[in-house]
Amino acid sequence: MRTAGFVLAGGASSRMGRNKAFLMFEGRSLIERVAGAVGEAAGEVTIVGSPELYGHLGMLVIPDLRSNAGPLAGIESALRHTDAEWNLIVACDMPGVNGAALRRIVEEALGHPEAGCVLPASGEFVEPLCAMYGKRMLPVVCAALDAGIRKVTSAFPNGEIHYLRMNDDPVFHNVNTPEDWRKALDGY
Repeated sequence: MRTAGFVLAGGASSRMGRNKAFLMFEGRSLIERVAGAVGEAAGEVTIVGSPELYGHLGMLVIPDLRSNAGPLAGIESALRHTDAEWNLIVACDMPGVNGAALRRIVEEALGHPEAGCVLPASGEFVEPLCAMYGKRMLPVVCAALDAGIRKVTSAFPNGEIHYLRMNDDPVFHNVNTPEDWRKALDGY
């Protein structure tokens, strides 16, 4: 089965006060770091965000098809663009992301072709913005957006979700605020 990778970078970063994608972490911007890990795990990477902001990075950049509709709209844009059966979709604001953890998610999806999406979970915590989505879920995502649903986990019927149990891992910590960023820089 063919896989593709996408990095979501369409948010306003309003709580951070500056574009999170360009925060520097271990010598690279977050978007470059995440894109490298996604490409390593999925074989290719496309950024979902503004071509004007991210076009200089040397990767394919596609815009969100719906404005101000949150990350679910980014997932829609990725699934409309892709011809891969499985798509690794990761937010650009996860400094701990690495290729090994993402490969585990990819392998889990390939081993569960009946699922519509594979979401990593640790205890009660589920991370829908570092997950695999089947191309066949595009109509479900579109219907949810059309119905005004913005929360990613609310868009998918439970029968379509396969949870991958993972330990509490900084891989899945995102940074939304300056305090989150300080914690990331301090190693959580």
